[in-house]
Order: sequence, then C-alpha cells, then structure tokens
Amino acid sequence: MTTFDDREKGFETKFAHDQEMAFRVTARRNRLIAVWAAGQMGLTPEETDAYAKAVVQADFEEAGDEDVIRKLLGDLVSAGVDTDDTVIRNELEVKTVEARRQLLEAK
Repeated sequence: MTTFDDREKGFETKFAHDQEMAFRVTARRNRLIAVWAAGQMGLTPEETDAYAKAVVQADFEEAGDEDVIRKLLGDLVSAGVDTDDTVIRNELEVKTVEARRQLLEAK
C-alpha cells in the first residue's frame, strides 16, 4: 500500500467511527429526554422505560430531530404539561451534551 492508500483508509475509518458515535449520542440523548419528559408527565418507572423506547423509535420516522420534538410536544401537551417547542429544543441541547459526556466517560 502507498501512503495515499493508508491515509485514505485512515480517513474512512475515522468517518465510520464519527458516524457511529453521532448515532450513539443521538440515541442516548433521545432516551435521556424521554426520561425527562416522563418525569414531567408523572409516569411510573415501567411506563418511563416503555416511553423511552417509543421516543427512540420515533427518531427513525424522518431525518433530523423534528419527529422526536413532535412526539414529545404532543405527549406532553396531551398529559397537561405546560410546555412549548422552545422548552423541548433547549432540553434537547442539554441532553445532547449530557449524552456525549456519558459516552466519553464510558470509554
């Protein structure tokens, strides 16, 4: 192999690692925000676990965060929680940082 081939393989490996890490951060963030929302709605631990799985699944409906935001907002409003889109987006940012920190500490 040439130096160019080695560099190309290195970039491909880094890209794959970065993509996997981004996926893991998003999945963990979705679980964390689901637990937060479940607390806002007063769900039991069993209901919280099921709800967290549902929120993680909701993220596969479309690209981006809009599907998760829509689910959380709809569920929170239906449960009588006074919230809006801005509160959920802010909480998503907080949970993204927390998820990244948890994954880095786990290594």
